Amino acid sequence: MIEVVANGLAVDAVPGPRRGASERPPPALADLIASTAALHRHLCPRQVLGVRMGLHAGELLGLELPRTDRRLLVFVETDGCFADSVSVATGCWLGHRTLRLIDHGKTAATFADTRTGQAVRVWPHLAARLRAPDHAPDAPDRWHAQRDGYQVMPDAELLRAEPVTLELDLVAIVSRPGRRVVCAACGEEVVNEREVVVGDRPRCRGCAGERYYRAAEPFQIASVASIDRLAAR
Repeated sequence: MIEVVANGLAVDAVPGPRRGASERPPPALADLIASTAALHRHLCPRQVLGVRMGLHAGELLGLELPRTDRRLLVFVETDGCFADSVSVATGCWLGHRTLRLIDHGKTAATFADTRTGQAVRVWPHLAARLRAPDHAPDAPDRWHAQRDGYQVMPDAELLRAEPVTLELDLVAIVSRPGRRVVCAACGEEVVNEREVVVGDRPRCRGCAGERYYRAAEPFQIASVASIDRLAAR
C-alpha cells in the first residue's frame, strides 16, 4: 500500500519481505556511500541511512542532489556520522550555512526548499531493522545486515516521510551573510544578523541572557606536550 500526502510528497509503503542473494546498490548511491565511508574511515548503518534519507528528500522536493548552491536547508536531529552522511548526499554542510543541528537525539532530518518554502521530514521506518536481513542474507550479523540491507531496500520499505511546516523563520536563519555589528556590552563582533536589540543597542545573545557558559576561575593553559600526553592515554 502506498500513501500519498499533500503537496505531491508521497511516501509510505509496506511491501512484503524478499529473500535471496544479497543485492547491490545503484552506482550513484554506491559512490555517495563510498564518500561518506572515506570521510569517517568506516561505514555504519546510520551513515547509509543519512545518504538514503538525503537522496529521498531530494526526490520528494524535486531537487537535484548534491547541491552546489544554498537553495536547500537541512535540519538534522542528531549529530555524528549520520549528520555527515546527510551532508555528503545533499551538499549541505555546517560550513556552508546550509545545515543546522536540532539535537533531539533522533535519526531524522527535515529538508527545506528555501525557494518554494516546501519542507519534508524523513526518518527510518520502524520495521527497517527487522527487514534488513531479507535484503542482505549473507551478512554475518544484524549490524552488517542493517549496514548492507539499508543500501538496497526500497525507499518505501526503509523510510518514512511527511511534508511539514517549519516553526522557524527561514529568512531569519539564512539572514544576510557578511552583516556585522559590535555588541554594546562585551564589544565582541556578531555576524549574520544574530544580534539582539536591547533598548536601541545591539547585544550578542550571550549578553542578552542566552549564554551557554559562565566565567570560571583562571587556570593554566596546558602545554602542547601535556595535551599530546593526554591524547596518547
